[in-house]
Amino acid sequence: MSDSFTTRTHQSWFSRIGNSFAGVLIGLALILGMVGLLFWNEGRAVQTEKALAEGAGAVVLVENAPIDPANEGKLIHVTGPVVTGQVLTDDTFGIAAEGIRLVRKVEMFQWVESESSEKKTTLGGGEETVTTYTYKKEWKEGRVDSSEFKQPANRQNPQAVLDSQTFQIDDGTLGDFALTESVLDGVGGAEDYPLKNADLGAVTDANPLGVPVSLIDGVIFAGYNPASPSVGDLRIAYQLIPLGDISVIAQQSGDSFAPYQTNAGDALQLVDSGVVAAPAMFKAAADENNLITWIIRGVGVVLLVIGFGLVTGPLSVIASVIPFLGSIVGFGTGIIAWIGGLTVGTLTIAAAWLFYRPLLSLLIIAVGFALVFGIIQLGKARAKGKAAAAAAGTTTT
Repeated sequence: MSDSFTTRTHQSWFSRIGNSFAGVLIGLALILGMVGLLFWNEGRAVQTEKALAEGAGAVVLVENAPIDPANEGKLIHVTGPVVTGQVLTDDTFGIAAEGIRLVRKVEMFQWVESESSEKKTTLGGGEETVTTYTYKKEWKEGRVDSSEFKQPANRQNPQAVLDSQTFQIDDGTLGDFALTESVLDGVGGAEDYPLKNADLGAVTDANPLGVPVSLIDGVIFAGYNPASPSVGDLRIAYQLIPLGDISVIAQQSGDSFAPYQTNAGDALQLVDSGVVAAPAMFKAAADENNLITWIIRGVGVVLLVIGFGLVTGPLSVIASVIPFLGSIVGFGTGIIAWIGGLTVGTLTIAAAWLFYRPLLSLLIIAVGFALVFGIIQLGKARAKGKAAAAAAGTTTT
Protein backbone atom coordinates (compact mmCIF):
# COMPACT_ATOMS: atom_id res chain seq x y z
CA MET A 1 0.00 0.00 0.00
CA SER A 2 1.51 3.38 -1.00
CA ASP A 3 0.47 6.97 -1.53
CA SER A 4 2.03 9.87 -3.40
CA PHE A 5 1.80 13.53 -4.25
CA THR A 6 3.33 15.73 -6.95
CA THR A 7 4.99 19.16 -6.91
CA ARG A 8 5.82 21.52 -9.76
CA THR A 9 8.68 23.99 -9.60
CA HIS A 10 9.94 26.48 -12.17
CA GLN A 11 13.46 27.79 -12.62
CA SER A 12 14.15 30.83 -14.78
CA TRP A 13 16.66 30.88 -17.64
CA PHE A 14 18.92 33.33 -15.76
CA SER A 15 18.93 31.10 -12.70
CA ARG A 16 19.79 28.09 -14.84
CA ILE A 17 22.66 30.02 -16.44
CA GLY A 18 24.06 30.87 -13.03
CA ASN A 19 23.81 27.27 -11.84
CA SER A 20 25.40 25.93 -15.02
CA PHE A 21 28.45 28.19 -14.66
CA ALA A 22 28.78 27.08 -11.04
CA GLY A 23 28.61 23.53 -12.40
CA VAL A 24 31.62 24.27 -14.62
CA LEU A 25 33.79 24.71 -11.53
CA ILE A 26 32.44 21.50 -10.03
CA GLY A 27 33.03 19.72 -13.35
CA LEU A 28 36.66 20.88 -13.55
CA ALA A 29 37.28 19.75 -9.96
CA LEU A 30 35.65 16.40 -10.76
CA ILE A 31 37.81 15.91 -13.86
CA LEU A 32 41.02 16.69 -11.96
CA GLY A 33 39.96 14.45 -9.08
CA MET A 34 39.15 11.50 -11.35
CA VAL A 35 42.44 11.84 -13.24
CA GLY A 36 44.22 11.61 -9.89
CA LEU A 37 42.04 8.68 -8.79
CA LEU A 38 42.61 6.69 -11.99
CA PHE A 39 46.37 7.28 -11.87
CA TRP A 40 46.51 6.28 -8.19
CA ASN A 41 44.37 3.19 -8.86
CA GLU A 42 46.86 1.80 -11.37
CA GLY A 43 49.69 2.27 -8.88
CA ARG A 44 47.64 0.62 -6.12
CA ALA A 45 46.85 -2.34 -8.39
CA VAL A 46 50.50 -2.82 -9.38
CA GLN A 47 51.69 -2.57 -5.77
CA THR A 48 49.14 -5.15 -4.60
CA GLU A 49 49.97 -7.42 -7.54
CA LYS A 50 53.69 -7.29 -6.71
CA ALA A 51 53.01 -7.85 -3.00
CA LEU A 52 50.91 -10.94 -3.73
CA ALA A 53 53.57 -12.31 -6.09
CA GLU A 54 56.22 -11.68 -3.45
CA GLY A 55 54.09 -13.39 -0.83
CA ALA A 56 53.37 -16.39 -3.05
CA GLY A 57 57.12 -16.89 -3.47
CA ALA A 58 57.91 -16.53 0.22
CA VAL A 59 55.05 -18.37 1.95
CA VAL A 60 55.91 -21.43 4.05
CA LEU A 61 53.41 -24.22 4.76
CA VAL A 62 53.47 -25.09 8.48
CA GLU A 63 51.56 -27.31 10.88
CA ASN A 64 49.28 -25.63 13.40
CA ALA A 65 50.98 -27.47 16.26
CA PRO A 66 53.57 -27.40 17.63
CA ILE A 67 54.80 -23.88 16.74
CA ASP A 68 58.27 -23.89 15.18
CA PRO A 69 60.34 -20.89 16.45
CA ALA A 70 62.47 -21.13 13.29
CA ASN A 71 59.55 -19.64 11.32
CA GLU A 72 59.40 -16.51 13.47
CA GLY A 73 58.88 -13.47 11.23
CA LYS A 74 58.24 -15.60 8.15
CA LEU A 75 55.09 -15.59 6.00
CA ILE A 76 53.33 -18.84 6.89
CA HIS A 77 50.27 -20.72 5.65
CA VAL A 78 48.42 -22.69 8.30
CA THR A 79 45.06 -24.44 8.38
CA GLY A 80 42.93 -26.16 10.97
CA PRO A 81 39.81 -25.95 13.13
CA VAL A 82 39.01 -22.95 15.29
CA VAL A 83 38.67 -23.87 18.96
CA THR A 84 37.19 -21.62 21.63
CA GLY A 85 35.77 -21.95 25.10
CA GLN A 86 33.39 -19.06 24.55
CA VAL A 87 29.72 -19.25 23.65
CA LEU A 88 28.18 -16.47 21.58
CA THR A 89 25.22 -14.97 23.40
CA ASP A 90 22.64 -12.29 22.70
CA ASP A 91 21.33 -11.57 26.18
CA THR A 92 18.55 -9.39 24.79
CA PHE A 93 16.66 -12.52 23.75
CA GLY A 94 18.58 -15.23 25.58
CA ILE A 95 20.01 -16.65 22.34
CA ALA A 96 23.21 -18.72 22.61
CA ALA A 97 25.18 -20.39 19.82
CA GLU A 98 28.58 -21.94 19.22
CA GLY A 99 30.49 -20.21 16.47
CA ILE A 100 32.95 -17.49 15.50
CA ARG A 101 30.42 -14.71 14.92
CA LEU A 102 26.71 -14.24 15.58
CA VAL A 103 24.95 -11.39 13.78
CA ARG A 104 21.60 -10.00 14.87
CA LYS A 105 19.79 -8.19 12.05
CA VAL A 106 16.92 -5.97 13.13
CA GLU A 107 14.42 -4.62 10.59
CA MET A 108 11.61 -2.20 11.41
CA PHE A 109 8.34 -1.86 9.51
CA GLN A 110 8.34 1.81 8.60
CA TRP A 111 7.54 4.55 6.15
CA VAL A 112 9.94 4.99 3.22
CA GLU A 113 9.99 7.94 0.81
CA SER A 114 11.09 7.73 -2.82
CA GLU A 115 11.05 10.46 -5.44
CA SER A 116 11.20 10.72 -9.21
CA SER A 117 11.51 13.89 -11.28
CA GLU A 118 10.77 14.86 -14.85
CA LYS A 119 12.16 18.08 -16.32
CA LYS A 120 10.80 20.05 -19.26
CA THR A 121 12.33 23.12 -20.89
CA THR A 122 9.84 25.91 -21.55
CA LEU A 123 9.93 28.66 -24.16
CA GLY A 124 12.39 31.33 -23.08
CA GLY A 125 14.85 28.87 -21.52
CA GLY A 126 13.10 28.24 -18.22
CA GLU A 127 12.75 24.76 -16.80
CA GLU A 128 9.76 23.13 -15.16
CA THR A 129 10.36 20.19 -12.84
CA VAL A 130 7.59 17.79 -11.89
CA THR A 131 8.55 15.73 -8.83
CA THR A 132 6.51 12.82 -7.52
CA TYR A 133 7.03 11.70 -3.92
CA THR A 134 5.84 8.20 -3.15
CA TYR A 135 5.38 6.78 0.36
CA LYS A 136 5.03 3.16 1.32
CA LYS A 137 5.64 0.94 4.33
CA GLU A 138 8.55 -1.49 4.13
CA TRP A 139 10.71 -3.71 6.29
CA LYS A 140 14.04 -1.88 6.46
CA GLU A 141 17.16 -2.22 8.60
CA GLY A 142 17.87 0.94 10.58
CA ARG A 143 15.46 3.82 11.08
CA VAL A 144 14.47 6.08 8.20
CA ASP A 145 14.32 9.68 9.46
CA SER A 146 10.74 10.62 8.59
CA SER A 147 11.33 14.25 9.63
CA GLU A 148 13.28 14.63 6.37
CA PHE A 149 10.27 13.61 4.26
CA LYS A 150 8.78 16.20 1.93
CA GLN A 151 5.43 15.55 3.61
CA PRO A 152 6.09 13.99 7.05
CA ALA A 153 2.57 14.50 8.40
CA ASN A 154 0.94 11.18 9.40
CA ARG A 155 4.08 9.33 8.29
CA GLN A 156 6.22 9.41 11.42
CA ASN A 157 8.61 6.54 12.10
CA PRO A 158 9.19 5.82 15.81
CA GLN A 159 12.67 5.69 17.31
CA ALA A 160 14.21 2.24 17.01
CA VAL A 161 14.13 0.40 20.33
CA LEU A 162 16.64 -2.24 19.16
CA ASP A 163 19.55 -2.13 16.72
CA SER A 164 21.43 -4.71 14.70
CA GLN A 165 24.47 -6.05 16.53
CA THR A 166 27.41 -8.39 16.03
CA PHE A 167 28.72 -10.78 18.67
CA GLN A 168 32.17 -12.29 18.04
CA ILE A 169 34.51 -14.44 20.10
CA ASP A 170 37.65 -12.68 21.30
CA ASP A 171 39.48 -15.79 22.41
CA GLY A 172 40.15 -18.62 19.97
CA THR A 173 42.97 -20.86 18.82
CA LEU A 174 44.12 -22.54 15.62
CA GLY A 175 46.17 -25.42 16.91
CA ASP A 176 48.80 -23.78 19.13
CA PHE A 177 48.30 -20.38 17.49
CA ALA A 178 46.23 -17.74 19.25
CA LEU A 179 43.81 -16.01 16.88
CA THR A 180 43.96 -12.23 16.74
CA GLU A 181 40.91 -10.02 16.32
CA SER A 182 41.96 -9.10 12.77
CA VAL A 183 42.16 -12.77 11.79
CA LEU A 184 38.73 -13.47 13.29
CA ASP A 185 37.33 -10.41 11.51
CA GLY A 186 38.51 -11.88 8.21
CA VAL A 187 36.59 -15.15 8.56
CA GLY A 188 33.50 -15.15 6.35
CA GLY A 189 30.89 -17.69 5.39
CA ALA A 190 27.93 -16.49 7.47
CA GLU A 191 24.87 -18.74 7.31
CA ASP A 192 21.27 -18.08 8.25
CA TYR A 193 20.62 -19.20 11.81
CA PRO A 194 16.87 -19.76 12.14
CA LEU A 195 15.61 -20.02 15.69
CA LYS A 196 13.76 -23.12 16.78
CA ASN A 197 10.46 -23.40 18.60
CA ALA A 198 12.46 -24.47 21.65
CA ASP A 199 14.03 -20.99 21.70
CA LEU A 200 10.66 -19.25 22.01
CA GLY A 201 10.53 -19.64 25.79
CA ALA A 202 13.89 -17.92 26.27
CA VAL A 203 12.94 -15.21 23.79
CA THR A 204 9.64 -14.55 25.56
CA ASP A 205 11.20 -14.54 29.04
CA ALA A 206 14.00 -12.12 28.04
CA ASN A 207 11.79 -9.93 25.84
CA PRO A 208 12.58 -6.25 26.67
CA LEU A 209 10.46 -4.68 23.92
CA GLY A 210 7.14 -4.25 25.67
CA VAL A 211 5.16 -5.94 22.88
CA PRO A 212 4.40 -9.62 22.22
CA VAL A 213 7.03 -11.66 20.42
CA SER A 214 6.57 -14.76 18.27
CA LEU A 215 8.61 -16.96 15.96
CA ILE A 216 7.75 -16.89 12.24
CA ASP A 217 9.90 -19.22 10.10
CA GLY A 218 12.79 -18.98 12.55
CA VAL A 219 12.62 -15.17 12.77
CA ILE A 220 11.45 -13.17 15.81
CA PHE A 221 8.43 -10.96 15.14
CA ALA A 222 7.82 -8.22 17.70
CA GLY A 223 4.29 -6.83 17.36
CA TYR A 224 0.64 -7.67 17.77
CA ASN A 225 -0.27 -9.05 14.33
CA PRO A 226 2.34 -10.82 12.17
CA ALA A 227 -0.17 -11.07 9.30
CA SER A 228 -0.70 -7.31 9.26
CA PRO A 229 2.34 -5.50 10.73
CA SER A 230 2.12 -1.94 12.01
CA VAL A 231 4.68 0.85 11.76
CA GLY A 232 7.26 0.24 14.49
CA ASP A 233 6.98 -3.56 14.51
CA LEU A 234 10.30 -5.40 14.43
CA ARG A 235 11.63 -8.44 12.61
CA ILE A 236 14.80 -9.95 14.13
CA ALA A 237 16.87 -12.57 12.29
CA TYR A 238 20.22 -14.16 13.05
CA GLN A 239 23.23 -15.28 11.02
CA LEU A 240 26.07 -17.44 12.31
CA ILE A 241 29.62 -18.20 11.22
CA PRO A 242 30.01 -21.66 12.73
CA LEU A 243 33.16 -23.14 14.21
CA GLY A 244 35.16 -25.04 11.64
CA ASP A 245 38.34 -25.09 9.61
CA ILE A 246 39.97 -21.85 8.48
CA SER A 247 43.09 -21.06 6.48
CA VAL A 248 45.48 -18.22 7.36
CA ILE A 249 48.39 -16.66 5.51
CA ALA A 250 50.20 -14.18 7.75
CA GLN A 251 53.48 -13.51 9.52
CA GLN A 252 54.29 -15.81 12.43
CA SER A 253 54.59 -13.55 15.46
CA GLY A 254 55.32 -15.47 18.63
CA ASP A 255 52.37 -17.79 19.21
CA SER A 256 50.07 -15.69 17.02
CA PHE A 257 49.80 -13.87 13.69
CA ALA A 258 50.57 -10.41 12.33
CA PRO A 259 50.36 -8.78 8.88
CA TYR A 260 53.47 -9.57 6.78
CA GLN A 261 55.13 -6.43 5.42
CA THR A 262 56.28 -6.98 1.83
CA ASN A 263 59.05 -5.10 0.03
CA ALA A 264 56.40 -4.08 -2.52
CA GLY A 265 54.65 -2.04 0.17
CA ASP A 266 51.49 -3.97 1.09
CA ALA A 267 51.06 -5.83 4.38
CA LEU A 268 49.68 -9.31 3.70
CA GLN A 269 47.19 -11.17 5.85
CA LEU A 270 44.78 -13.51 4.07
CA VAL A 271 42.02 -15.45 5.81
CA ASP A 272 39.58 -17.91 4.29
CA SER A 273 36.96 -20.35 5.52
CA GLY A 274 37.75 -24.04 5.14
CA VAL A 275 40.99 -25.74 4.20
CA VAL A 276 42.28 -23.72 1.24
CA ALA A 277 45.69 -24.17 -0.38
CA ALA A 278 48.02 -21.16 -0.46
CA PRO A 279 48.02 -20.84 -4.30
CA ALA A 280 44.20 -20.71 -4.28
CA MET A 281 44.20 -18.03 -1.57
CA PHE A 282 46.68 -15.89 -3.50
CA LYS A 283 44.67 -16.34 -6.69
CA ALA A 284 41.48 -15.26 -4.93
CA ALA A 285 43.28 -12.17 -3.59
CA ALA A 286 44.61 -11.40 -7.09
CA ASP A 287 41.13 -11.78 -8.58
CA GLU A 288 39.73 -9.43 -5.92
CA ASN A 289 42.47 -6.90 -6.70
CA ASN A 290 41.64 -7.11 -10.40
CA LEU A 291 37.92 -6.65 -9.71
CA ILE A 292 38.53 -3.61 -7.50
CA THR A 293 40.80 -2.13 -10.19
CA TRP A 294 38.11 -2.44 -12.88
CA ILE A 295 35.39 -1.09 -10.58
CA ILE A 296 37.45 2.03 -9.82
CA ARG A 297 38.27 2.40 -13.53
CA GLY A 298 34.59 2.23 -14.43
CA VAL A 299 33.52 4.65 -11.70
CA GLY A 300 36.35 7.03 -12.61
CA VAL A 301 35.43 7.12 -16.30
CA VAL A 302 31.72 7.64 -15.57
CA LEU A 303 32.52 10.52 -13.23
CA LEU A 304 34.82 11.98 -15.88
CA VAL A 305 31.88 11.92 -18.30
CA ILE A 306 29.74 13.69 -15.69
CA GLY A 307 32.52 16.25 -15.18
CA PHE A 308 32.74 17.01 -18.90
CA GLY A 309 28.95 17.20 -18.98
CA LEU A 310 29.02 19.87 -16.28
CA VAL A 311 31.77 21.81 -18.08
CA THR A 312 29.82 21.88 -21.35
CA GLY A 313 26.48 22.38 -19.59
CA PRO A 314 26.20 26.17 -20.15
CA LEU A 315 26.10 25.66 -23.93
CA SER A 316 22.83 23.73 -23.85
CA VAL A 317 21.34 26.10 -21.26
CA ILE A 318 22.17 29.14 -23.41
CA ALA A 319 20.65 27.47 -26.48
CA SER A 320 17.53 26.39 -24.57
CA VAL A 321 15.93 29.80 -25.09
CA ILE A 322 14.50 27.89 -28.03
CA PRO A 323 13.67 24.50 -26.46
CA PHE A 324 14.29 22.27 -29.53
CA LEU A 325 17.63 24.02 -30.15
CA GLY A 326 18.62 23.40 -26.54
CA SER A 327 17.80 19.70 -26.99
CA ILE A 328 20.01 19.49 -30.09
CA VAL A 329 22.91 21.26 -28.39
CA GLY A 330 22.40 19.12 -25.26
CA PHE A 331 22.63 15.97 -27.36
CA GLY A 332 25.85 17.24 -28.91
CA THR A 333 27.42 18.19 -25.58
CA GLY A 334 26.42 14.78 -24.24
CA ILE A 335 28.40 13.11 -27.03
CA ILE A 336 31.33 15.46 -26.35
CA ALA A 337 31.16 14.56 -22.64
CA TRP A 338 31.35 10.84 -23.41
CA ILE A 339 34.20 11.31 -25.88
CA GLY A 340 36.05 13.55 -23.43
CA GLY A 341 35.52 11.23 -20.47
CA LEU A 342 36.53 8.07 -22.33
CA THR A 343 39.54 9.77 -23.95
CA VAL A 344 40.90 11.36 -20.77
CA GLY A 345 40.21 8.20 -18.78
CA THR A 346 41.98 5.98 -21.31
CA LEU A 347 44.96 8.34 -21.64
CA THR A 348 45.27 8.59 -17.85
CA ILE A 349 45.31 4.81 -17.46
CA ALA A 350 47.81 4.52 -20.35
CA ALA A 351 50.06 7.16 -18.76
CA ALA A 352 49.86 5.36 -15.43
CA TRP A 353 50.87 2.11 -17.11
CA LEU A 354 53.88 3.84 -18.68
CA PHE A 355 54.80 5.15 -15.24
CA TYR A 356 54.17 2.02 -13.18
CA ARG A 357 54.73 -0.73 -15.82
CA PRO A 358 57.16 0.82 -18.35
CA LEU A 359 58.55 -2.45 -19.77
CA LEU A 360 55.14 -4.06 -20.23
CA SER A 361 53.72 -0.84 -21.69
CA LEU A 362 56.58 -0.51 -24.18
CA LEU A 363 56.15 -4.17 -25.15
CA ILE A 364 52.41 -3.64 -25.76
CA ILE A 365 53.14 -0.50 -27.80
CA ALA A 366 55.77 -2.37 -29.82
CA VAL A 367 53.36 -5.24 -30.50
CA GLY A 368 50.73 -2.71 -31.53
CA PHE A 369 53.07 -0.96 -33.94
CA ALA A 370 54.19 -4.34 -35.30
CA LEU A 371 50.58 -5.34 -35.97
CA VAL A 372 49.86 -2.02 -37.69
CA PHE A 373 53.06 -2.32 -39.75
CA GLY A 374 52.16 -5.90 -40.68
CA ILE A 375 48.64 -4.90 -41.75
CA ILE A 376 50.06 -2.06 -43.87
CA GLN A 377 52.59 -4.36 -45.53
CA LEU A 378 49.92 -7.00 -46.13
CA GLY A 379 47.74 -4.35 -47.74
CA LYS A 380 50.59 -3.21 -49.96
CA ALA A 381 51.36 -6.78 -50.97
CA ARG A 382 47.71 -7.41 -51.88
CA ALA A 383 47.59 -4.18 -53.85
CA LYS A 384 50.73 -5.14 -55.78
CA GLY A 385 49.31 -8.60 -56.42
CA LYS A 386 46.06 -7.15 -57.78
CA ALA A 387 48.00 -4.67 -59.96
CA ALA A 388 50.20 -7.43 -61.34
CA ALA A 389 47.16 -9.61 -62.05
CA ALA A 390 45.45 -6.75 -63.81
CA ALA A 391 48.57 -6.04 -65.90
CA ALA A 392 48.88 -9.70 -66.84
CA GLY A 393 45.27 -9.79 -67.92
CA THR A 394 45.70 -6.71 -70.09
CA THR A 395 48.83 -8.16 -71.78
CA THR A 396 47.04 -11.42 -72.51
CA THR A 397 44.14 -9.57 -74.08
